[in-house]
Amino acid sequence: LAFSALKFQDILETMLIDSYIFPSTTIPDHLSSLIIVMLYDFQDRKFQARLFSDNEEPIAEVQEVENLLNSFKTKLAAALARCRIKHDALSIYHILPETVRNQELRASTLPLYAWINTCKISPEDVYYSLKKKGYNKVNSVLHTDEKVFAVDQHCYDVLIFPSHLKNDLLNMDLFKDYKLIFQDKSRSLAVHSVRALLNMDDDILMVNTGSWYTVAHMSVLTNNNTSKIFVCGVKSQDKDPDLKNLFTKMGCKNIEILHETFLNIESKDHRLQKVKVILLLPRCSGLGVSNPVEFILNEHEDTGLLKDFSQGGTSEDKLHILAQQQYEQLTHAMKFTKAQAVVYCTCSVYPEENEAVVKKALEFQDLGIKVQPYRLSPPVLPLCSLKEIQLSTDKFFRMEPSGITNGCFLSVLTRERDPSETVSVKDVLARAAAKGLLDGIELGKSSKREKKKKKSKLSLPKAPTNDNNSLQMKITEFLNRETNVNANRSEILTTKTSLPQKNATTAASSLRVRKPSKPATNPLVPTFMRNPAHPRPHERHTNFLRPRGEDRVIALKPIEIVLPPVMLPFSSAQGIKSQIPTQHFYYHWVAPKTGYFPSPAITRRGEKPKENSPSSLLRHPRPWL
Repeated sequence: LAFSALKFQDILETMLIDSYIFPSTTIPDHLSSLIIVMLYDFQDRKFQARLFSDNEEPIAEVQEVENLLNSFKTKLAAALARCRIKHDALSIYHILPETVRNQELRASTLPLYAWINTCKISPEDVYYSLKKKGYNKVNSVLHTDEKVFAVDQHCYDVLIFPSHLKNDLLNMDLFKDYKLIFQDKSRSLAVHSVRALLNMDDDILMVNTGSWYTVAHMSVLTNNNTSKIFVCGVKSQDKDPDLKNLFTKMGCKNIEILHETFLNIESKDHRLQKVKVILLLPRCSGLGVSNPVEFILNEHEDTGLLKDFSQGGTSEDKLHILAQQQYEQLTHAMKFTKAQAVVYCTCSVYPEENEAVVKKALEFQDLGIKVQPYRLSPPVLPLCSLKEIQLSTDKFFRMEPSGITNGCFLSVLTRERDPSETVSVKDVLARAAAKGLLDGIELGKSSKREKKKKKSKLSLPKAPTNDNNSLQMKITEFLNRETNVNANRSEILTTKTSLPQKNATTAASSLRVRKPSKPATNPLVPTFMRNPAHPRPHERHTNFLRPRGEDRVIALKPIEIVLPPVMLPFSSAQGIKSQIPTQHFYYHWVAPKTGYFPSPAITRRGEKPKENSPSSLLRHPRPWL
């Protein structure tokens, strides 16, 4: 009522003068504001007397003013008629400036925004409760008279409702129990921007928070972290019990209230050493808000701005004062050496309060010796339309006042982290989850594959050093036995040339061998050394694992093997070269079915070995295990 009276203050004062109430009244001057407010209500009732309820207790001053207005109602009605004729207006409403009329029209149709208190209820349960009440989930709530709701594109926990459903929604238990909270979208954009910049245990400093719902929303978003939220600027300690009671009802536990003003807090305050992000919501002209009364009352802004709102704009002097206050707060926030980011958010459409303040603060920032300079960062919020992309080309996030949302300006200033501080993997995953990049993935739980890998690595012993001689003897016996078997089969082999002596290299366990059928075209051992006269042992650590068919992995002892030179008959030296593998090959020895001849033929992991292939040899057991 007071704001409506301010909008028509000039007209109401003219009516009081034309009707000769002011010169002739005996009412004290301190009641002049009461007279103007009650006159607006009087003309809105078509100058009819107000009806009293039985439970209403009369107030002496109000009764005195009301009796005065009733005695002058004919003169007041005539004065209003003359004003309408002078401005050629059908009603007193049409005397208002066009900007104010458009603002009120937009406020009457602007959708309602409410964020979900996930400390008390999950989004799925909210959707289910709304569906039981007859609400349907849609993509857009514009131009509809039905009971619908939609999920905001920028903030995943914000719901949108048509404006005509406000009374119905306020009577629902979801709002009475603080499970859904009405708030302007610009405040939700601010806290979500902060959340995207946080690590797991980073603290937050909130400046000029306005509505306590903004603090509660920030607390809800960091509920799963170890972060603490510091709120400064609460001048009176008498409000502490009420605030604690409110936060308890909302399920918020990580909030600490500071009674100092922000400019009086030292940048090296010991309580704020873990503060990494500062959220700055400065007092602003708020011209981008369609409903300035709710904005000022809910955000605890200066009521002196009501006069500016009623006139449809802010004077240059007032704008200059606000811009200077915003600049001082932003530069002070940039002095906190431990902080890594500052989020600056206003509801203004004036560049003097937005881009000019940020650019000036960046230009004249105080560069310390051990701190990195701040720089302008791109928005951390999703850009959902071409217009938003165009408005954010200079790294500022802007939303112009429209039929679906109020105006908003948001800027993110960041600087490089101190090189001495390290960021853990858990912090990186937490930041990715905040940006919605890990949808459906739970943090803090490693996969089964990773656990198996860690288990196998822990159970893997070091290579033995004392048993090398005995192992080499076993391998020598094995190769001698294989040579004898091959000599018995040489009668059925057709060979033309013999293979030069070469030193055998390492056999490994990661690949399987194929079933052989033509031993003449493949070497008996995997690889050979180049110098037959002076063999040089080639050492290699090897892990031997059982076949995958047993459905489990057992880590065995790695061994060092040295294979002696072997002479085998082959069809041609050229054929040998084509079959000799490169220097390092890995083999997986599997149990045989019919024979005892190895093959270096390589199969892919998980692929069944080929049988009866022309270039394969018989399989070998593992006699050294």
